[in-house]
Amino acid sequence: MREGDIGMDVDLGDGYRLRNATEADRPALEMVCLKTGDSGKDATAREDDPRLLGLIYAVPYQVFAPEFAFVIDGPDGVVGYVLGVSDTEAYDKWATEEWFPEVARTLDDPGPDKAKWQGSDWARRAIHYPSFTHLEALRPYPAHGHIDLLETVQGRGFGRKALDHLTAAIAASGAKGLHLAVSPTNTGALAFYERVGFRRLTGGDVPRGAVYMVKEL
Repeated sequence: MREGDIGMDVDLGDGYRLRNATEADRPALEMVCLKTGDSGKDATAREDDPRLLGLIYAVPYQVFAPEFAFVIDGPDGVVGYVLGVSDTEAYDKWATEEWFPEVARTLDDPGPDKAKWQGSDWARRAIHYPSFTHLEALRPYPAHGHIDLLETVQGRGFGRKALDHLTAAIAASGAKGLHLAVSPTNTGALAFYERVGFRRLTGGDVPRGAVYMVKEL
């Protein structure tokens, strides 16, 4: 972590700014993750535990790599985030060995029978048995990131500026490529990533139905 990275503040206009996410922002990360957790739509009605999506897909990034964790803050509080790591395999190892076991201690394991799962049981099972995919096709893109914005602030250029900032920060760390895993049903996100210079990774060992957007740095 570089000392100058923490405390960064970028004016996005209209009273919004991009700044480093802190420990105090973790509830806001959980909220944004939940409100965008159904392929970009609000997952609140689907989940019985509103924290779990964020504890899988958002909060651990702020813990592991705060220098690459940023929130979009506005007049009404945090409305989005962009998060990343420069070394995916190192992050996955840490999450498997440290983060998820700690979270799992607070949750009951719903068991392997998906037919019996209700509400957030899928997330509880994923936390108890985390699984990460390491593809040969992704080796040129060792960094990865996540970006989510509440629907109320989409289409205003904030996402592009935030992702550009993350990309520049990760490139400055020495990573040569960045990938983003995307739900194939999230057509809005796929179109956005193409507009900001990412392309869809095809061929190699990419599984059928999986979508990864990649960019050389």
